[in-house]
Amino acid sequence: MGPSHPHHHGDASGHEAEGAAHAHGAHGRAMASSARRLALSLGVASGILVAEAVGGWLSGSLALLSDAGHMLTDVAALARALLAVVFAARPADDKRTFGFRRLEVLAAQANVAALVLLTGWIAWEAVDRLRHPHAPVALPLMAATAVVGIAGNAFVLGWLRHDHSVNARSAFLHVLGDLVSSGVVLAAAAVMWVEPSWTWVDPLLSIGIGLLILWGALHLSLEIADILMEAVPRHLDLARVCREMETTEGVLAVHDVHIWTISSGLYALSAHLVVAAVDMGRNDAILTEVKGRLRASFAIDHTTLQIESADYAHLYDHVHETGPGRRAAL
Repeated sequence: MGPSHPHHHGDASGHEAEGAAHAHGAHGRAMASSARRLALSLGVASGILVAEAVGGWLSGSLALLSDAGHMLTDVAALARALLAVVFAARPADDKRTFGFRRLEVLAAQANVAALVLLTGWIAWEAVDRLRHPHAPVALPLMAATAVVGIAGNAFVLGWLRHDHSVNARSAFLHVLGDLVSSGVVLAAAAVMWVEPSWTWVDPLLSIGIGLLILWGALHLSLEIADILMEAVPRHLDLARVCREMETTEGVLAVHDVHIWTISSGLYALSAHLVVAAVDMGRNDAILTEVKGRLRASFAIDHTTLQIESADYAHLYDHVHETGPGRRAAL
């Protein structure tokens, strides 16, 4: 018998550890890069917000003030995206096993309240200006501030397009909406420059922007409600997720399936996998394949899976039917 070489196992383990460390390092660098982009974008967006608020106040343009309010939704979206990246890097503890990821949800709740109050003020002021004469708008200042908003938002869009994370894509769409809004404000200034008597354009436009702010606040409140109710994320189909798990070799059925959102872009799943008796010895292989399918097809990274045989009896589980052949724990 030839000499054994136990050190080969050590070399393999070392390569695996080195690969894991390299992957972790690459992920860390990607997170840091995303945080830098979001922080810079947040700084620029905050500057635009201040410029539009001051410019709207000095020029007397309610539309510009409303656009500053719309910009507030973008700043909040960027802030939440940045918070999600920062909190994701903070370790969990014995009291907060998911870490501090849900803090962004608390921040979003406060944001909704502020947006609703802001929309109410815009509507009140707009109606008052439509009913009563108001000082003329300083159109050059209004137009110049709108141009600053367009340039700043265009810069942020160019910066965010390199980031493909879920939070960054969401923030990208918010900023794109504000770019369009700033363009509309500039167009309104041009219209009032050509027709000075059309003073109603400014308050009417502000009402339109206020409705956009209210729509964004409503959409955000529905997202918050889904997260707090631990509802299935809207972009996921529960039946399709179940079918994907059931196509794994050895899995006969799935039940007690729960899918919920921990924070932006982070989804969790728990489920029971019913496995044929002949495959009970392949637990690790089955878990590896199911987890891989969930990660690749649905971006679900946090999974808790229980394997059980077809003969396992749920003696103490309280269940209700959620679909053909499936049950969910109450």
